[in-house]
Amino acid sequence: MQVGLARRTLSPFGLWVFGAAASAPMVVLVGGIPATYATTGVTALPLTFVVVAVTVALLAVGYTAMARQVGHPAAYYGILAHGLGRRWAVAGGMVALLAYNSIQVSLYGLVGATLAGTLGGVWWVWAGIALAVVGVLGVRAIVLSTRVLVAVLAVSLLIVAVFVAAALWQPAGGEVSWEGSEASGLAVSGIGGAVALCVAAFMGIDAAGSFAEEAVDRRSISRACIGGVAVLGAVYSIAAWAMGVAVGPRQVAEAAADPAVGLPFLVLERAGSGWVAVAGVMLVFAIVTSMLAFHSVIARYVFAMAREHVLPAGLAQASSATRVSAPRGGSLTQTVIAAVVVAAFAASGADPVAVMFTWLSTVGALGLLCLLFAASVAAVAASEGVRGPGPWRWSFRVAPVLGLIGGSVVLGLMVGNVGSLLGAAPGSLYPFLLPAIIVATAVGGGMWAGHLRRVRPQVYAAIGRGTPKTHAVPDTVNVSI
Repeated sequence: MQVGLARRTLSPFGLWVFGAAASAPMVVLVGGIPATYATTGVTALPLTFVVVAVTVALLAVGYTAMARQVGHPAAYYGILAHGLGRRWAVAGGMVALLAYNSIQVSLYGLVGATLAGTLGGVWWVWAGIALAVVGVLGVRAIVLSTRVLVAVLAVSLLIVAVFVAAALWQPAGGEVSWEGSEASGLAVSGIGGAVALCVAAFMGIDAAGSFAEEAVDRRSISRACIGGVAVLGAVYSIAAWAMGVAVGPRQVAEAAADPAVGLPFLVLERAGSGWVAVAGVMLVFAIVTSMLAFHSVIARYVFAMAREHVLPAGLAQASSATRVSAPRGGSLTQTVIAAVVVAAFAASGADPVAVMFTWLSTVGALGLLCLLFAASVAAVAASEGVRGPGPWRWSFRVAPVLGLIGGSVVLGLMVGNVGSLLGAAPGSLYPFLLPAIIVATAVGGGMWAGHLRRVRPQVYAAIGRGTPKTHAVPDTVNVSI
């Protein structure tokens, strides 16, 4: 009997929530936008967010179209298996595990440093507490995690709205400036770094593809993912514009670089000191829920690849003989990986933000952008049998090709600015380690696929094709009757 994830348990809104919560609007408002202004000096950051959002949305069209047709919990792995071949699938699956784990684990450094700076103590103790919370929620049914994410995301978006209102209520110089939306502001030296940091803000919107097996309606994957890009693109663009309005477009970079100014809390204080306190608390909750969203995606990748014996079969541990409300094996595996990495950084004495968060999150963002790129290639190469009946030209040809064109520029800018993102000295070779790690992981995955083909051909033949048939796993409502 086939073991599968619990069918029809995640609504279209739930899919959208996972993507939006993984992106974490509060983290972008408090950390991402000020850091981008401070490190790049680009005044046209609001327009940069729009350009990046359009590019990511175009790349997401091919990804979601393939994810909808394939319906595999290890989305990139399944997409590449059906679009480009089994070797590419295993290579992509390994890169996805690297990228998602890197982003998820990087957030432990951020939450640990945030809590240590506010409440005292050492960062790794707070990181350990957060790890325990995520680990406990990760092995529970997905419905519980969704409720937690909805609550935190709703309050986070409310705080962003209050921030924008406070900025517009008291604009710098008494007038609302539109300088941040001028196209001429894109033709500056720091635009490459700004684009790279904006791309990182959208990572996680692809989470919906990993819940295809549990979705009430697979067609909602496209709406959840692309809708998430559209909504978050608007939110981030407006928030970046409001920050420029609040302190002045020409002064915002200097203000963002000065910790004493305290953006965005300085602006929130105009609406009342209570909002500053709420924002500080919600920042911590937003980081934790982002970790939970990425944790859930990783758990499904491990479960699905182990179910096909590409990873050790024991990792596809199930709480039921046929229906899995939570992939416990994958969840526990991710918790162990996070604990080991956090312990290693703590033992090395590395800075949890400047080193752990910055380096790991950059690896993750770069890896996921490469995977979105690969998914678009797979969509273009997909056969008629994969595409299925109905209109397909936009989803499998036009949008992916446009996404590949824009994505090539964005990927080139991101790779070219890795050094500045990491604060590396000019001429340093350390930034080249990050792309090298991603390439090495992909090569290793391809070699493992070649080994499976020679030694375990039956496993190789089943790569990307282990999702149970529609009626092999009963619906949740049928089980409860």
